[in-house]
Amino acid sequence: MFRNYLKVAWRNLYKNKALSNINIFGLALGIACSMLIYLWIADELAKDAFHEHSANLYTVYETQHHDGIIDAGPYTPGMLFEELKALYPEVRYAVPMTSWTEDRTFESAGKIFKQNGTYAGSDFFSAFSFPLLAGQPETALKTTSDIAISRKMAQEFFGSPSAAFGQQIRFENTKDLRISAVFDDLSDKSSMTFDYLLNWETFLEQHSWARDWGNNGPATYVVLQNDADARAFGDKIHNFLAEKHADSQSKNFIINLHLQKFKEGYLHSRFENGEIVGGRIQYVKLFAVVAVFILLIAAINFMNLTTARSLRRSREIGVRKVVGAVRMSLVRQFIGESMLTACLAFAVAVLVVAVVLPSFNSITQKHIVLPFLDFSFWSRWAGILLVTGLVSGCYPALYLSSFNPIKAFKGSLKFTSSAVWFRRSLVVFQFVLSIMLIVGTIVISRQVRFVQSAQLGYDRQNLLYVPMEGDLPAKYETFKDLAQALPGVKMVSCISNNPTSINNGTGGVVWEGKDPDALPQFTQAAIGMDFIKTMNMVMLQGREFSPDFASDSSAYIVNEEALKLFNYKEPIGMPLTFWGRKGTIVGVVKNFHFNSMHEPIRPLVLRMVGSNGSPQWMAVRTESGTTTQVIKGLEKICHELNPKFPFAYQFSDEQYRKLYTSEMVVEKLSNAFAALAIFISCLGLLGLTIFAAEQRTKEIGIRKVLGASLSSLFALMSKELLILVCVAMAIASPLAWYVMNDWLSEYAYRVELAWWIFPVAGCAAIAIALAAVSFQTIRALLVNPVNSLRSE
Repeated sequence: MFRNYLKVAWRNLYKNKALSNINIFGLALGIACSMLIYLWIADELAKDAFHEHSANLYTVYETQHHDGIIDAGPYTPGMLFEELKALYPEVRYAVPMTSWTEDRTFESAGKIFKQNGTYAGSDFFSAFSFPLLAGQPETALKTTSDIAISRKMAQEFFGSPSAAFGQQIRFENTKDLRISAVFDDLSDKSSMTFDYLLNWETFLEQHSWARDWGNNGPATYVVLQNDADARAFGDKIHNFLAEKHADSQSKNFIINLHLQKFKEGYLHSRFENGEIVGGRIQYVKLFAVVAVFILLIAAINFMNLTTARSLRRSREIGVRKVVGAVRMSLVRQFIGESMLTACLAFAVAVLVVAVVLPSFNSITQKHIVLPFLDFSFWSRWAGILLVTGLVSGCYPALYLSSFNPIKAFKGSLKFTSSAVWFRRSLVVFQFVLSIMLIVGTIVISRQVRFVQSAQLGYDRQNLLYVPMEGDLPAKYETFKDLAQALPGVKMVSCISNNPTSINNGTGGVVWEGKDPDALPQFTQAAIGMDFIKTMNMVMLQGREFSPDFASDSSAYIVNEEALKLFNYKEPIGMPLTFWGRKGTIVGVVKNFHFNSMHEPIRPLVLRMVGSNGSPQWMAVRTESGTTTQVIKGLEKICHELNPKFPFAYQFSDEQYRKLYTSEMVVEKLSNAFAALAIFISCLGLLGLTIFAAEQRTKEIGIRKVLGASLSSLFALMSKELLILVCVAMAIASPLAWYVMNDWLSEYAYRVELAWWIFPVAGCAAIAIALAAVSFQTIRALLVNPVNSLRSE
């Protein structure tokens, strides 16, 4: 019996090649898209879940309540880890770590390379499951002379991990370190990226501010004992920092600690009013919905085409019923055909995924592979395939098996009004999903273009950043003079932070008339002479720092947001105290973005380099078209002044674009998936148009004989489609507005959700749909009416 079902199914597929190919190819594309999204989502969900102590590994984060604002983030005082481990028996391991990585220079055996890494506490390798190829977790970062390096770094310097272990390596040409551990290269499953780790005490030696409980910046991770209650421990430490800040606590400033599972931090990193409200999980949810949408669109195609084609099989069904076939046997027959089509489509889909996966990885910047040997992966897809085949074939099977055999033999079978409306509803549903994807694509593209082209308050074109390392900070003035003399260089200055990522926070700002209960948070940076001019910023009042004023060593420049807090009508010359250092305001700079546009511009205080710290970055403004020449000149100067350090530089616009890597990936994927969804929908429309043209052959012939024009016939054939797409647009518009308005809410600076986007998306859907069906429609209209009116 099964063999017979298979034969009949195959014959029907072969007999109707055009519709069968449309069915299989459309379903294959839908499954392929869904599988790619599934693999991407699985990779996202697997981030940081591999650690042995994952169930008890937590990130400690702060919430700061001040002046009606609640700031939150995984930024804590640099000494918090030590106190938590000493005071609370629930803590098994406590790890401090910088929340950023740095490119530093290392030298050994005549080789000099830059490597990217960070600082961590001695419990790091006990808390996190990064495999060690040499060394022990307990001793890997025990002293300030220890360093742990990656397999790649070990191979670059020493040839192998075993050869590297125990060797000396020079750090920043200032300190010799002993390689106390070699860890395996970090996998794609880790959200952390580094090639070396230095002992935490080394960080504290270099950054004394981290010892102050009033400053934050580093991350703190804890592993709790197996029998510890995480909720109870969270309640215990809730007010820990409040007690440390007892003298500065007020009704307007409250600071608390909270816990978040480490493995959840990658996807849930966005805070709003002190609560974790999203992050990359929004993209996971978005693309999960897109995957379901595309699979539904492909399944609807199958249902529509199979149902529309059913009249052709009416006599077959009549014969089967007359010779004794019961309804359930017919249902099994048609569901079997559906499953065969789904299996063929699945085979094609796997081939498509295998072919496009390298390009998909290039777009998403991942290393996803098809898990051919993963039974759970294929069992899940077998389940999805089963559901897809059953859902796609269930309605056609039940509908076809209900035919009256007498009417089938007479040829008087017609679609009932309910069947027609059901098919129309499926088409509307398809285009609701497609129009929503088009709207989403337009909005995402506009937002990405907006953040990339937005006026930041400074000119990021023709601007280079050169890290000030080794001897360069001490030789800054010489470096500046030599660089300024290079052909093509317009202006040179320096700053203590990379201008595209100034993330620090402090409450140590005092001004005249300040409310003693207020403790607003400021961002700060140290800048050199001519910095405002070099960055092409706008001075609203006063001046920037100048060598003509010796008092500028204790002077400050503030931005507009800071000025709003001061309430100074005439701010120039007014007193300002920063970190206990009294001075005056000499300038007010127009607000500029020093972070991602996800974040609002914060109050900023700029002080002069040298008042507290050394410059970390040199900013070089070049003339258009001279960048290559300037880079060569800067490289030569660096080699002369700083021979132990490889020359490095960054383009300002590239650093800014890196802030929006996720958005650019989402834009590319949404464009691709929206286009595929429309294409799959149009395949279904093409199939329906082929069927409709065949069903109305004689009608078209009669109308042509009676003098109907081609344009009127085309309008007749396309009218129903236009009505359905318009209905879909009316339904999709409010749904798309809600979804995209929620997505845009993650940005402090965003494009408007303009009204015109929705009719444009609807018109685009109409145009694409008409383009898809017009060829077949016109082909049917051009048939000789004599041939159309002939009896079959």
